[in-house]
Amino acid sequence: MVSIAVTSSTGSKVGSVELDKELFGVEPNVPVMHQVVTAQLAARRAGTHNTKTRAEVRGGGAKPWRQKGTGRARQGSIRSPHWVGGGVAHGPKPRDYSQKTPKKMVRLALRSALSDRAADSKVVIVDGWGIEAPSTKAAKSILDANKVEGKALIVVDRDAESVWKSFRNLDDVHVISVDQLNTYDVLVADYLIFDKETLVSAGVASEGK
Repeated sequence: MVSIAVTSSTGSKVGSVELDKELFGVEPNVPVMHQVVTAQLAARRAGTHNTKTRAEVRGGGAKPWRQKGTGRARQGSIRSPHWVGGGVAHGPKPRDYSQKTPKKMVRLALRSALSDRAADSKVVIVDGWGIEAPSTKAAKSILDANKVEGKALIVVDRDAESVWKSFRNLDDVHVISVDQLNTYDVLVADYLIFDKETLVSAGVASEGK
């Protein structure tokens, strides 16, 4: 197990938790993380780009001038790709950019990302948020008290509506639930901030001293 200190909303240490070493204590696999992140970003692409070929552009059915005797190059249509207003040759068409990634690879990439952040001491465990009503000021004070700088990934319970609303207005802060954890969001964040109760209930941590 990987031991992580638990802090209060004011930044003081109140205990520790034992994180599952299978999630936070593995050797990061960089190539797998790269492949999974590439697949994630590819899946985000809409793939709705479209250009018209010479067969789809309106007009151009008649030969612009006779084949011989004009002194000009022979032409068959004013909608050829080299004409202004003509079709596009080898242009983009609607397509699906999603890639098939094995589930084992996705899980290994996430474990690698979590372990990398834990090894760099970039994982913060908060004993409790102490936010009863939505308050961006209270959320900001929690980050400041725990010396969180840069981009932060806040992992909270789905039912913690007040916490979601408090953090979502802050710059460089992304809020997700524990079941939404993914490699890309973990890697782009400088700090990961968890709620101890959420971690324990998810089975990825146990109570420490």
